[in-house]
Amino acid sequence: MMTDETAKRPRTKSADIRREELMDAAQALFLEKGFAATSVSEIVEGADVAKGTFYLYFKTKEDMLAALQKRFADRFCAKVDAAMAKDHADWPARLEAWVAACLDGYLDAVAVHDMVFHQYQPAFRALKADNPVITRLQALLEKGAADKAWQIGDPRLTAVMLFDALHGAVDDSLASGNEINRPRLLRTVADFYRNAVRLG
Repeated sequence: MMTDETAKRPRTKSADIRREELMDAAQALFLEKGFAATSVSEIVEGADVAKGTFYLYFKTKEDMLAALQKRFADRFCAKVDAAMAKDHADWPARLEAWVAACLDGYLDAVAVHDMVFHQYQPAFRALKADNPVITRLQALLEKGAADKAWQIGDPRLTAVMLFDALHGAVDDSLASGNEINRPRLLRTVADFYRNAVRLG
């Protein structure tokens, strides 16, 4: 007999939930086996859906990876936005908070980052042009410059170079194989940022 509680339960999952479950299954498999070695059949098996369900949401495995890239970027940016929404004493403190949020966002999810951006990579220049993290940094630099906190000739180019500097610093630290001293890494990168923007 169907109870009132049973009647209220949805019989099928929403499209958003089904899509997320497919993405979760794909991400786990890509991390375990690699992008090239994972098949669509394995993804749908991991998500416990029929193979046709995959193609309701993604045309190809490459489309799935692009969706995982966007999800990673969205979650990363949400963490950065949350850090920037807090009160900060001044513009240099805001800049350091941005650096800290990016360092933590990268280091806390480095395996997923490397999987979605390095195993199968679209044109590198396109990644730069469409990078929402760089866009946010550019906006921060422009606002600080408008408030005369620092002097910047080209906010967009400066944001690109600062982003690459942070990315390179993390990659070099990871490549060393040693345990990363996050406070020291933060101080080094934040000092570089402060010197680069010529504080007013």
